[in-house]
Amino acid sequence: MMTKLVDEVYNATGYRFKSIDLLKTALTHRSSVGNNNERLEFLGDSVLGMVIANYLYLKYPECDEGTLTRCRALTVKRDSLAEVARRINLGGFILLGDAAIRSGGAERESILGDVLEAIIGAVFLEGGLDSATRVVKKLFSEDLESLSPFNSLKDAKTDLQEALQKFGYPLPIYNVVEQKGPAHQREFVVSCYLQEPELTCYGNGASRRKAEQVAAQSALREIKITDDNTS
Repeated sequence: MMTKLVDEVYNATGYRFKSIDLLKTALTHRSSVGNNNERLEFLGDSVLGMVIANYLYLKYPECDEGTLTRCRALTVKRDSLAEVARRINLGGFILLGDAAIRSGGAERESILGDVLEAIIGAVFLEGGLDSATRVVKKLFSEDLESLSPFNSLKDAKTDLQEALQKFGYPLPIYNVVEQKGPAHQREFVVSCYLQEPELTCYGNGASRRKAEQVAAQSALREIKITDDNTS
């Protein structure tokens, strides 16, 4: 069974673990019995940040520190990590305790992101920086290719929040109202509720983050708030 797990993680990440114990630790949430992945998560967080920073530094020599920092933050923020984890169906490998399962388990963004970082930390520990770099570039290739530091790095959610704050309105409230499809082809439906002006908009997407962005963009269109009158 563990050999099958090694094969499945290899198919997802491109790295084949030699130590089954290390892989098992990386996949073990603190709610479960035995060694958990918190230390590996700590390590993986730093490795991921460094690999992404190095990639951005080399790819965009004309960008200043602030732009590079914002690009890195967009790539490694919690919902981005969870989206990557869902793309490789990582939730199906996580070892959870009963309490974590009852509270949403492998669907929770925090758990998905933590395990992804732990896997990266484990790859670094066993295979070194070169292996970890290859894994990060493979897992985040879609995100890095779609990143455009030359466009505004403020997304629709940020634009909406800043616009509402300018007029003294309460912040929007986002809720997942529906999840459809299998784990590897999940579709989220998210509502964006504004108290003032009172309005509810909806968005669909392959991740919660994308659905929230669509809903926020819809809200911006409905209340006719644009970057021009929020700057």
